[in-house]
Amino acid sequence: MSHAPLPDAPQRAGRTAVVVGGGLAGVTAALALADAGVRVTLLEGRPRLGGLAFSFQRGELTVDNGQHVYLRCCTAYRWFLDRIEGSALAPLQPRLDVPVVDVDRPEGRRLGRLRRDPLPVPLHLGRGLATYPHLSLAERARVGRAALALKALDLTDPALDTQDFGSWLTAHGQSARAVEALWDLVGVATLNAVAGDSSLALAAMVFKTGLLSDPGAADIGWAHVPLGDLHDRLARKALDSAGVRTETRTRVTSLSRTDNGCWNVQVPGETLTADAVVLAVPQRETYDLLPAGALDAPERLLDIGTAPILNVHVVYDRPVLRAPFLAALGTPVQWVFDRTAASGLREGQYLAVSQSAAQDEIDLPVADLRARYLPELRKLLPGTRDAEVRDFFVTRERTATFAPTPGVGRLRPGARTQAPGLYLAGAWTATGWPATMESAVRSGVSAADAALSALGRPRPTRLFAVEEAA
Repeated sequence: MSHAPLPDAPQRAGRTAVVVGGGLAGVTAALALADAGVRVTLLEGRPRLGGLAFSFQRGELTVDNGQHVYLRCCTAYRWFLDRIEGSALAPLQPRLDVPVVDVDRPEGRRLGRLRRDPLPVPLHLGRGLATYPHLSLAERARVGRAALALKALDLTDPALDTQDFGSWLTAHGQSARAVEALWDLVGVATLNAVAGDSSLALAAMVFKTGLLSDPGAADIGWAHVPLGDLHDRLARKALDSAGVRTETRTRVTSLSRTDNGCWNVQVPGETLTADAVVLAVPQRETYDLLPAGALDAPERLLDIGTAPILNVHVVYDRPVLRAPFLAALGTPVQWVFDRTAASGLREGQYLAVSQSAAQDEIDLPVADLRARYLPELRKLLPGTRDAEVRDFFVTRERTATFAPTPGVGRLRPGARTQAPGLYLAGAWTATGWPATMESAVRSGVSAADAALSALGRPRPTRLFAVEEAA
């Protein structure tokens, strides 16, 4: 296929870099390198930036492909929002407060809340746990003891990665109900796997950092605008201002070293030459592009599994949910978000049902999903019983995240490769975090730090703190 030559980049003396991939990891790496005075070209095969956190048009609606949230403890992603001047568009709630509705009760649906108080850890969760109605008094007491045991775990212990979180919870007295109503309620949404399928190392990191590190660590933030406004429009504006040459619809076909130690990056119709290359693409694409000798065991990248996320989108003719979001028990529905204002809908209400760890449903026909989820929403939200469904559609990300299975930690590579000048980024790399927007940004920072060190460039003072990105 023919490809027009890339336009000339703005001329700036000094080092050059090519970043392959325009998701959050690639955009972060490109901004960090450009802020240090490196002349950067960012190449993205899709027609937009943002990776798997993007928006598209469906008639008059602006739809996010999936619901993405972050927590106050996601300091790297918060830095990213500041860097692209988007923080005001994705605010944090003042204090953790999650409505949790259980519909599978003989006496009917029951509302509880997961929330915190402005008290020191772990007292900040004491009242919320003590009044959480979806667990018995004995279960709440055992949850408290398990939380303290979790807090005592050493996240640097490699043995944690070989164990599964579900077995650890069972060994620490957690009932199946406690796992469903608390541990998986949080863990499935953050890890994209149930406790029994999750590495203890990653699960412990999530709960220690999010719930047991700082009183406000788990406060939830989400975009009040389409994700494309943040991860494409504002990101592209920030890249342009930093002097980055951004090319979409441009897929890299190969990488090779030159005789003088630089890198040739081949795209259809042209070869770009750079001092450094950051590969910020999924693990299989990384494997396909890696030159021989770049990693000791590159086949390990193919052993990093993937996990799907399904999103069910329903437009009603009237408001049926008062809260901005809620979590559900006793139903296949996991989390429901109100996306009415962000989508531009002028009448009625648009709900997005976010279903993580959706291996059993990801390929079901839309008609089957409609027959499954509309009755569940009627049980969960009484207002839907008299409402008309004006639209129903689904979005599917079959490889939304890497699978956080026990042992995955040893498969995740760091930012540096054995090929000088070649670096890796992506939420699937060794950030210590599960596959989240936070992990993606941290990986971009780590790759940029490694490249700047090799290039002899000073680290930008406004870059996210390196000790936090380790």
